[in-house]
Amino acid sequence: MYDIANNIRNLRKNRGLSQEQFAQKLHVTRQTVSAWERGVARPG
Repeated sequence: MYDIANNIRNLRKNRGLSQEQFAQKLHVTRQTVSAWERGVARPG
């Protein structure tokens, strides 16, 4: 799951987006994006 977390974080940062901005684009909460990036949860 660590690879997925890194991919999400790198994608977001490469596009210059905050977790909040990224979450809004995906229609999820900032906490969800944070959990994905920490490897605690995976996108459905």
